[in-house]
Amino acid sequence: MTITTTTAEWLEWWAEAAKNSLQNPLEPFELYRQVPKQVGKGYERDIEVYPQVLLSMWDCEYHDDISQKEPESNHPLQFYVQLLGNNADNTLISGAGVQRSWMSITPKSRSVGMNIHLPPELLGTFFPIAGGEIPSQFSLLAKDNDLQTILEPKKTSAVNSVVQQIIYCPYQGITKLMFLQVRVLELIRLQLTPLLVDRGGMQLSLRQKPETIACIYHAKDILLSRLENPPSILELAQLVGLSESTLQRGFRQLFGTTVFSYLTDKRMERAEQLLRSGRLSVAEVANLVGYAHLGHFGAAFKRRFGITPSECLFGKKLVSG
Repeated sequence: MTITTTTAEWLEWWAEAAKNSLQNPLEPFELYRQVPKQVGKGYERDIEVYPQVLLSMWDCEYHDDISQKEPESNHPLQFYVQLLGNNADNTLISGAGVQRSWMSITPKSRSVGMNIHLPPELLGTFFPIAGGEIPSQFSLLAKDNDLQTILEPKKTSAVNSVVQQIIYCPYQGITKLMFLQVRVLELIRLQLTPLLVDRGGMQLSLRQKPETIACIYHAKDILLSRLENPPSILELAQLVGLSESTLQRGFRQLFGTTVFSYLTDKRMERAEQLLRSGRLSVAEVANLVGYAHLGHFGAAFKRRFGITPSECLFGKKLVSG
C-alpha cells in the first residue's frame, strides 16, 4: 500500500509530532521529533552544529510506502549518508541551486542515516587560502539560479565509520556538540576529497583512487586519536581496508612522509604542548604520548626540537620546529 500526501500535510504531521516529543533538557541545542504516528515509528533529531550548518539524524520505520510530490525549490548544499536503507551503498551530495519538481518515494522499511545542510558560501570559510571565495574545484556545488548538481559517490569505510560515530555519539551536553562539530567537518572533508582528486585539486601523479585516498586520510585520523597507543602499520591498514603496501605508499605520496615519521612528529608536537603547560612531569608527558622508555622519548624529542624535554619544561626556547 502507498500513502500519497502533500508537502503541506507532511509538514503538519511532523510539526504536531514535534509538539508531543519530549526534549532532552541537557541538550537544548537539539530538536527531537518522533515519527508521526500516522505513518510509522522512530525519530528524527536536528542539531545546528555551527551557525547555518544543520545536522539531521534519523532512525525511522514506516508502515507503508509514502509518495509525495516535491515542488521546484531553491536547495542548500547537502551531504546525505544512510547506514541502513534502500540506497545505503552510495552517498549523495546535492549541490546548492534549483531543485526540480520531483516525486519522492519513502519506502516501507527502516532507514538510519543523516543529512548535513549548509549554504555553499560557507565552503569558502573552510579554505583560508581562497580568501573567503569558494575554491574553483567546488564551483559546481554552488549553482545559484541554475539547476543543482547531484553526485552519488560510493560510500567508503571511512565515511561509514564517521557516520556511525555521529549517529551513535556516546556523549551528552556541550561535549556532544563539540564532538559532532569535529565529526561533521570530517565527513564533509571525506566527501569532498574525491571531488578534489577528480578536478585536479591534488596531484594526479598520485594514481590513487578517490576511495583509497579517503582511507588514507582515515588512517591519519586514527593515528591522531591514538597517539598514546597507536596500532601497528599492519593493524592500521586492516582498520581502513587497505593493504600495508598501499597504505605506506599512499601515505608518503599524500603527506610527504612515512606513517612512522608522521606518528612520531605528531607525538612530539603533543609532548611539546604538554611540557609548555607546566602541569605535568617529563615522565607523565612521555607516557601520555606513548613512550614507556624515558631515554627513547628524550632522544626523539631532542631530534625534533633541538632541546631536551626537561629544558622545554623549564621554558627554554626551541632550536627547531
